[in-house]
Amino acid sequence: MTLIKNSLILSLMCFVFSAHAAIPVPAAPKLSAKSFLLIDINSDTVLAQKKIDRSIEPASITKMMTAYVVYKELEIGRISLDEMVPISEKAWRMKGSKMFVEVGSKVRLGDLLMGLIVQSGNDASVALAEHIAGTEVIFADYMNQYAKTLGMNKTNYVNSTGWPHHRHKTTARDIAVLAKALITEFPEHYQLYSEKSMTYNGIKQYNRNKLLWRDKSIDGIKTGHTDSAGYCLVASAKRGDMRLISVILGTRSNKARTDQSQKLLNYGFRFYESHALYVAGEGLKDVRIWEGEKENLALGLKQDLTVTIPRGQYKKLEASMEIDQTIIAPVKKGQEMGSVHVKLNGDEIISMPLVALNTIEKGGLLQRAKDKIILMFD
Repeated sequence: MTLIKNSLILSLMCFVFSAHAAIPVPAAPKLSAKSFLLIDINSDTVLAQKKIDRSIEPASITKMMTAYVVYKELEIGRISLDEMVPISEKAWRMKGSKMFVEVGSKVRLGDLLMGLIVQSGNDASVALAEHIAGTEVIFADYMNQYAKTLGMNKTNYVNSTGWPHHRHKTTARDIAVLAKALITEFPEHYQLYSEKSMTYNGIKQYNRNKLLWRDKSIDGIKTGHTDSAGYCLVASAKRGDMRLISVILGTRSNKARTDQSQKLLNYGFRFYESHALYVAGEGLKDVRIWEGEKENLALGLKQDLTVTIPRGQYKKLEASMEIDQTIIAPVKKGQEMGSVHVKLNGDEIISMPLVALNTIEKGGLLQRAKDKIILMFD
């Protein structure tokens, strides 16, 4: 079917949310990190980047995927937060950051999850991996399967902790994909990433993400450090309806990763704004459908349409629709019937398919015959 341009500007665009004059957008901060990325997760807009597909050792950033697998197991009911997890000698002997579990003891799974997220405990990570998969090697295979499902195409895990290994690699882009999944799929668990401290076995330890003390809008996510990987930090902040994720990989110090993450986030919030234009499932246009049990078909979007643009530019947005010229029943819910296009200053910034919001079957014989005649002379 051919497409015809619908000159109708969608009614929502008539409202002006920002009356400010446009603010010039300067270049992103120059950072010393080996790789970095700043993204608005509601629109998937990249606001700043450097070598985001460069293969990097993730260090303890790895534990974001360890937690993701745990959340998936909780979701499908194979484990529970209150069950007791045995601590192996391997878990107990782990070096680096620890929550100090005792070999041969049993620890509540929820406590291990807290130790994994807040304290970045290598012992907690191995204990969880062994409990879920039997061995850490098999658990790493789980991690890689989920990475593939999420589209983390340049990531490979060989352990649950981020302990250095020449085949244990990821990228800033892939980490951002995982961070978004943690936030959007498991909001009830994500809140743990904002905890500043935890106490276990009489030992109080503090979250290594120093941004939690600097900026109230920051609520996660994860630090990482090894000699080979450098100092890394994945951070997320929400101000109003806008949520940004920054990924900083390979800086020289704890202070550097913290300062550079703060610079990136401040840059994004200062010079950009995010707007939710249309809601998934909302009827944007009713169109004529021929030879169907009904004469009208509602069109909308499968997912929310959000844009991230330079501040003060909202009133310059324009949206238009392209709709299939002749739509004949049957039509299934979700079937593509055209597209929505959003432009800023004449340049298209995003487009999404228009889909049928309901199913319409073929009409009766009389209705089909009548519509065929009308179409014949149209």
